[in-house]
Amino acid sequence: MDKYGLIGKHIAYSFSARYFAHKFKREGILARYENFDCETSEMVSALLEDQTIRGYNVTIPYKELVIPFLNELDEHAKAIGAVNTIKRSTSGKLKGYNTDFIGFKQSLLEQFSDQLKPHNEDQNEVTALILGTGGASKAVVYALSQMGVSCQYVSRKRENGRIGYNDIDAQLIAQTKLIVNCTPLGTYPNIEDHPELPYDYLTHTHIVYDLIYNPAVSTFLAKAKAQNAQTINGLRMLEIQAETAWEIWQHI
Repeated sequence: MDKYGLIGKHIAYSFSARYFAHKFKREGILARYENFDCETSEMVSALLEDQTIRGYNVTIPYKELVIPFLNELDEHAKAIGAVNTIKRSTSGKLKGYNTDFIGFKQSLLEQFSDQLKPHNEDQNEVTALILGTGGASKAVVYALSQMGVSCQYVSRKRENGRIGYNDIDAQLIAQTKLIVNCTPLGTYPNIEDHPELPYDYLTHTHIVYDLIYNPAVSTFLAKAKAQNAQTINGLRMLEIQAETAWEIWQHI
């Protein structure tokens, strides 16, 4: 029986194990999927040496840290600088992929394709604020760059072209179409946590995306909804990236 699994830290809540268990049962696939909760990168390295595991998904905090343990990256993972899917070849070599950018891009376009492109040359460029600077945010920026959306990273520290949360004011919010939370703030069980933004400046013209899916409506999204902003959580993104990972494991 083929074995797959998720590499991460404190991942008992994870979507992936439930998703693939249901998929395997529904489609009659003889395989199993496990959570591999790793406290250290040394544990990740040892896990990747297990030749019985055909493929892995990767989540926080290892999307970037896993790269030195791999033999190869595909072009998108290399450009992004983060990996969330790994395939073991028949020869035992490990190749890293990024399916996050595919899931994010497709889920966003499914709902908001018409709103995320200028309709004439007189309209301003579509811009986005990206909250967080980890591996997920890199995939988001990569996807948005393919769509012609200009991105600004927001971080706790102002450095390397990143702005701080205190730099976000009414003018910046007015110039921004899309705000994406790529931080873990608000994930169950710490559901009251949220990025510190001036939510009062949001309007019905804004699209607010939270990569968090548990809870379905995070505090971040609830505050945006209260200002009539359009919102989306990360569940559909995860479904798409999971199916893309399966295609990679089976066919690429």
